[in-house]
Amino acid sequence: MIEVDGVTCRYGGSDGRDGVTAVDDVSLSVPDGEFLIVAGANGSGKTTLVRTFNGLVDSDAGTVSVNGTPVDEDLVAARTAVGMVFQDPRDQFVAATVGADVAFGPENLGLAHAEIDRRVEAALDAVNMAGRGTDRIASLSGGERERVAIAGALAMEPDHLVLDEPFTGLDEPARRSVVDRLRALRRAGTGVVAVTHDLRDVFEIADRVVGLADGRVAVDAPPAAAAESLPGVDVRVPDGAAAGPRPSDG
Repeated sequence: MIEVDGVTCRYGGSDGRDGVTAVDDVSLSVPDGEFLIVAGANGSGKTTLVRTFNGLVDSDAGTVSVNGTPVDEDLVAARTAVGMVFQDPRDQFVAATVGADVAFGPENLGLAHAEIDRRVEAALDAVNMAGRGTDRIASLSGGERERVAIAGALAMEPDHLVLDEPFTGLDEPARRSVVDRLRALRRAGTGVVAVTHDLRDVFEIADRVVGLADGRVAVDAPPAAAAESLPGVDVRVPDGAAAGPRPSDG
């Protein structure tokens, strides 16, 4: 469970009071196993908000807790429980090969070699990259890099996987491949938080949509109900999204 209580984040200003308010008094809970979309236009505060979930951004006010523990009291626990995939996967790669990169997180937890190998194998299998541990990341397509970034987060065995604009720059086959992986993770019980301004790829598999505007929560509802209000926060929803219940994810 991720719990956000009255969180405010500001950028700029010498005393923490001036500058731009990116997130403004936001409260929400993200239950385990939920597929949540955090939607909003560029500059709405969505990336800043989700980065408070594991302490990549410190809030100026309010608290964020993961599994009952405040994030600032145990960063390792928060970053183990909440895996983060950045908008550009290249920003998080730390090794030249697929296997070495996916192993980096578990290695930093001080796990035994056998456990690291198990996690790497399971994570690569989960993103349909099994047997490609020796591939060089520089040789991969954009979609493959996105999947490796997801695998790196999964190797930490998080309760929640947060993906920031996971479809940016991907062609249609790559987008479908990533969506298929997210569907599988949802079925397996991993909580997913997808940060996006374009809901068309993930609308049908989401349980809930939180829409941000000017750093505040403007919408918080199941997808079909949220779709009625989302155009007002300048995001794209599928055609006819509000016409009825979403299809079952099987």
